[in-house]
Amino acid sequence: MKFTAYILDVLTNSVYPARITVGDGVFKEIVPIHVTEETKIDVEGLLLPGFIDSHIHIESSMLTPAQFAKIAVRHGTTSVVCDPHEIANVSGIKGIEFMIDNASTVPFNFYFSAPSCVPATSFETSGAVLDSSDIEFLLKKDEVVALGEMMNFPGVLNGDEEVIRKLELARMYNKPIDGHAPLLSGKELDKYMEQYIITDHECSNFSEAIEKKQKGMKIMVRDGSSAKNMEALFDFTERVNHWKNQASFGIIPTDVLERRIHSPIFDFIVSDDKHPNDLIYGHLNKSVKKAKELGVDIIKAIEMVTINPASHYKLDAGAIVTGAKADFIIIDNLDDFNIQKTYIAGECVFDGENVLFDAPEVQTENSMYVDKKTPEDFEVYCDGDECEVNVIKCYNGELLTKKTVATLKCCEGKVKPDIYQDVLKIAVVERYGGNKVTNAFIKGFGLKKGAIASSVAHDSHNIIVVGYDSKMMAEAVNTLIDNRGGFAVVSEDFGDSLSLPIAGLMSNEDAFDVAKKLDILHKMASALGCKLDSPFMTMAFMALLVIPSLKISDLGLFDGDSFEFIDVIKN
Repeated sequence: MKFTAYILDVLTNSVYPARITVGDGVFKEIVPIHVTEETKIDVEGLLLPGFIDSHIHIESSMLTPAQFAKIAVRHGTTSVVCDPHEIANVSGIKGIEFMIDNASTVPFNFYFSAPSCVPATSFETSGAVLDSSDIEFLLKKDEVVALGEMMNFPGVLNGDEEVIRKLELARMYNKPIDGHAPLLSGKELDKYMEQYIITDHECSNFSEAIEKKQKGMKIMVRDGSSAKNMEALFDFTERVNHWKNQASFGIIPTDVLERRIHSPIFDFIVSDDKHPNDLIYGHLNKSVKKAKELGVDIIKAIEMVTINPASHYKLDAGAIVTGAKADFIIIDNLDDFNIQKTYIAGECVFDGENVLFDAPEVQTENSMYVDKKTPEDFEVYCDGDECEVNVIKCYNGELLTKKTVATLKCCEGKVKPDIYQDVLKIAVVERYGGNKVTNAFIKGFGLKKGAIASSVAHDSHNIIVVGYDSKMMAEAVNTLIDNRGGFAVVSEDFGDSLSLPIAGLMSNEDAFDVAKKLDILHKMASALGCKLDSPFMTMAFMALLVIPSLKISDLGLFDGDSFEFIDVIKN
């Protein structure tokens, strides 16, 4: 295939016309040309390298890898570096190999990281455990390009033998190590980075990110469905102040300062977790446009999803250069940024209207080993007329929570939620055969009645449920057990569910069908009073103990600051 086109060269930050030859799936020749009135440009639009999402959990899209690829290519994404620790927590090596096998059925570049923390902590029950020997088995695979995010930062800081062994293995196999260190700072951050942990996607403010960047970390700017940190990290005022502070010492000339203000400073734009009802409207293409609107130079933003991740993870892609894999997209222009076509290995996979490949259907196994529940399973008991309880306080669009307290009334020995204080019940039901249930209280959901439940609960993916009424909570959980996983909304007036029978995490349906059902559930949750944009995504992270401050597992209410369990009822 030979053609002429204008290309965006991310190596030289320039746009120029070129004659391009593609063969055997790679760029055989890129020859800059001089355009005259007689020159014919074959491609209407601008050629860009295909986009690379350098940190994503495919399972959070609720799609199989093959179905994810079908929606991603519509938005110009041709490669992802995915951490399959969601399915690994459910079914271990078998689940990871399912992801790799399913990914191989479609023309798309799936690269994987070896999940470093399965389970994320010892304070929860998961369906599998990956030790250092399992990690070595995975690191030997060609598809595995990194050690996945090291969430157990206390284990790193305390020199846990098994944690350190996993880190040593990554270095032995020359694979970069991804980090996960929310709010870690100072000497503790230094000690964490001493283990060659080189990326972080958990920065929630500019000062946190700039400290990590100055110490040598590569910063992933997250623009997901629940966690959206781009506005904070690309804050124009913060960037101006940062560079002007250096300019005030005469370090940076004015003309250089002006250019640096519009530099993103950071390294990658990533999704981390992306729901299908967001994916159908855009992926990294939408994030790049958003970065531009926040004042970031558009070409620098494109580098964050092309050459930067390709260079870091040693991927044979990310630039339109001779010898690289011919993954490229055609857009209309750098302002509107509409994807006109997507090519992978020189073959068109999206023609502007249709995706030109299919995804196979997956045969599923049951992964719900749990008995049906009764309303009594969701009660908190206490003597007296009232009691003071510890409460998880959650926020829209944030993974971080805070610890708060509330005084609740007791009736017949049962502690009652209080919709006037927006204090609801939250529970985690262990799904791997032990049938344990932990109950606590949460503030921020806004439900006035009914309950919502999910078998997506990071990272061990036990069943999590939030509600005002114990009966409705039991009904929501039992719906998920019948469906072999998924989401459910129930009330006295209506109810519906989305089945996710593949490990309780994914559907066989395509992104549009899953998104349609998820939108219905979001509207139902809203009708029950829920205040959150993505209630199921937010609820899923209430079980992620490695993100401060107060979370819940099947073993108890967990203080992420002190890294220990605390009582629900304050003494």
